[in-house]
Amino acid sequence: MGTETGWGYMGKLLRVDLTAGSVQEEPLDGHLVETYLGGAGLGAEYLSREVPPHVSWDSPENRIILASGPLGGTILSGTGTFCLVTKGPMTNLAVSTQANGYLGAFLKFAGFDGVIIQGQSPKWVYLYIGDGKADLRDASAMLGKDTWELGDAIRGELGVTQDLSVYGIGPAGENLVRYAVLVGDQGHLCSKGGCGCVMGSKRLKAVAIPRFSQSVPLYDQELFTEKARVLSKAAIENRGGLIHQWGTTALVSSHYHSGALPVRNYTTNVYPEHEKMDGHYLRSHFEHRKKRCWACSLAHNRFTKVTEGPYTGLEAEEPDYESISAWGPLVGNTDPGSMVMLSDLTDRLGLDVNEAGWTVAWVMECYQRGLLSQGDLDGIAMPWGNVEGTRAMLEKTSRREGIGNLLAEGVMRASQAIGGEAARAAVYVQKGATPRGHDHRGFWTEMLETCTSATGTIQAGARLASLPQFGLPPISNNFSPWEVAGACGKLDGWFVFVDCLGICRFITIEPNLTVDCLNAATGRRLTVPEIMKIGRRVITQLRVFNFRHGLDPSLEAPSVRYGSTPSDGPAQGKSIAPYFKWMKSFYFELMGWEPDTGRPLPETLRSLGLEKLIPDMEKQ
Repeated sequence: MGTETGWGYMGKLLRVDLTAGSVQEEPLDGHLVETYLGGAGLGAEYLSREVPPHVSWDSPENRIILASGPLGGTILSGTGTFCLVTKGPMTNLAVSTQANGYLGAFLKFAGFDGVIIQGQSPKWVYLYIGDGKADLRDASAMLGKDTWELGDAIRGELGVTQDLSVYGIGPAGENLVRYAVLVGDQGHLCSKGGCGCVMGSKRLKAVAIPRFSQSVPLYDQELFTEKARVLSKAAIENRGGLIHQWGTTALVSSHYHSGALPVRNYTTNVYPEHEKMDGHYLRSHFEHRKKRCWACSLAHNRFTKVTEGPYTGLEAEEPDYESISAWGPLVGNTDPGSMVMLSDLTDRLGLDVNEAGWTVAWVMECYQRGLLSQGDLDGIAMPWGNVEGTRAMLEKTSRREGIGNLLAEGVMRASQAIGGEAARAAVYVQKGATPRGHDHRGFWTEMLETCTSATGTIQAGARLASLPQFGLPPISNNFSPWEVAGACGKLDGWFVFVDCLGICRFITIEPNLTVDCLNAATGRRLTVPEIMKIGRRVITQLRVFNFRHGLDPSLEAPSVRYGSTPSDGPAQGKSIAPYFKWMKSFYFELMGWEPDTGRPLPETLRSLGLEKLIPDMEKQ
């Protein structure tokens, strides 16, 4: 039978007070389940409810909410996903980021739908979640360990060799690098907004959960099994099986040909070596073996072994697209083996590969142009493609040592500290963080999404989703301000709804099938328009939170270099600058927000069931 909360849920949350050293259970509110489903939705509600405007990202009063959703821990592919919501140090605004692997499923098997973490521990600890219970344990012996060593250390301490999910921070999180991440299950990441830095500020090294025997109660097991099988099969066959066979690395060359592969810090779009960085080359030249997430038949991840070049013999997780873009074209590197090494190092240190890549690329351009000298960089020369210099910068950054102390602030703050032409060369959103691993001058949808996002990263997925499945026309011109802004405004809500479910976005490629699975699991009768409303509710609630915490809409814009015009390549001469302000206003209007500021209108808040937030906006 289902819990009092409903089918698809375990009915309990875990509240961890690090200051008091206490761990307590509390019931999951059925009204919240109806309103927000789980995952990002629960995180948005608890963050809004419990973190008032005066609370800084590093305050003990800040919250970290980890939550699965109603599909988490089921037989449906990729349902080990969980969502992390907090107030982060990159923008001092809300962050909502996801990770796959096993933790979301194991959390539910332990009897919990989510964890709310508050306070600040007087000493370093890790959270161990057992079968219906949890406690805080000493982590002092684990300080300095990288994210892979951390998992091995906790397994050794617990005497567990397998079926244990560990998510934790590396040296970057311990040393409060602003863009530190949370890494677990050998290479899965919560990577946005500096969430690992927030964990470090709380002196929480890791969360560890073994696999227990509880199962998730489902409303109609037979129907769910049937729908899950069809949806999983559709995910495998998506794009002709491209992601299933080659992983996200297969996107490198296609992005290059569309002008969306970032090369040498946006100074060019010419990178003839792209084919050696593409997944087709990596998987046909390097050795590899499959790496899975919970229940996942898509299995697009791999472990790899380098078989050529100076790093021959290195075994590591195969880099995803964003790691390749960062440590290949973005920094002018053309050796695929060294790219594997740098990707592995970034994850082990616990750094966000996007922010790290943009920061190192900025350093290289400044060095090339004489804006930063070798002396400024602790004696390290940083021409384009310097792999060992990049390694040194990453290690220095993770320890905040020398020049690494500046780079640990992220590229916006570092470039502004140097000033002048160096500041104009940095790629970032003026709110404080960098874009993901694309040249968004060739992906206008993602530039608009990144600048205006309430979650801290791309949000609508207008480039990724199949618009006709939502009754929307496909974008016929990627450089049409009307089509791009319209698609973002009309589609926004879908991917955030998915982030409420406890499932990987790569699986939910058919909206109607996804909703069918949700309904079979919970007994609800939701439609696609209704679930879009849930997603927009979460986005709007986070936007109100951001206004309460000081969001300046004028900063929802690209930096000078980010919004520049490509000088060569497929997008040569295509400039978003003349249209960007209008595109923002049109997007805001479609979301039911004030066109000039993006403030959610009272009638929009009422229509989304967020009347309680109207006084907050009136105070602004």
